[in-house]
Amino acid sequence: MKVCGKVHKYGDNVDTDVIIPARYLNTADHKELAAHCMEDIDTEFVKNVKEGDIMVAEQNFGCGSSREHAPIAIKASGISCVIASTFARIFYRNAINIGLPILECDAAAKGINAGDEVEINFDTGVITNKTKNETYQAQPFPEFIKDIINKGGLLNSLKN
Repeated sequence: MKVCGKVHKYGDNVDTDVIIPARYLNTADHKELAAHCMEDIDTEFVKNVKEGDIMVAEQNFGCGSSREHAPIAIKASGISCVIASTFARIFYRNAINIGLPILECDAAAKGINAGDEVEINFDTGVITNKTKNETYQAQPFPEFIKDIINKGGLLNSLKN
């Protein structure tokens, strides 16, 4: 499976309160969460994000509280994958559980800039920055995680 999109870039320690502010946690509606995704750190994100785009950040992405709302908001906004140097472990698990592909790759996180066009091959873990003509190698997903992502999350995977 491959995805390709424009990059939205962030730095270190992007916490779940920035991804989806606590004032919006009174809804479980995915579209409503997406409408407020990243608004406290990037007011233009919801206006600029397109289906298939890619989010890139550096160290400790998704730190903070363990709410599932954060990866849900990102996925519902149209982001096809998040690449970061490192992820907070609870965010990593929540993202996979809701079917949001995320890859740890420090070189990609540091080498990719906002606006770059990036292609990701989930089968090989190869991340290609088409703008800079550079490639990076992330750890490809094991089969069981690919199955969870392809089926739209852990619950859908278990139902099948």
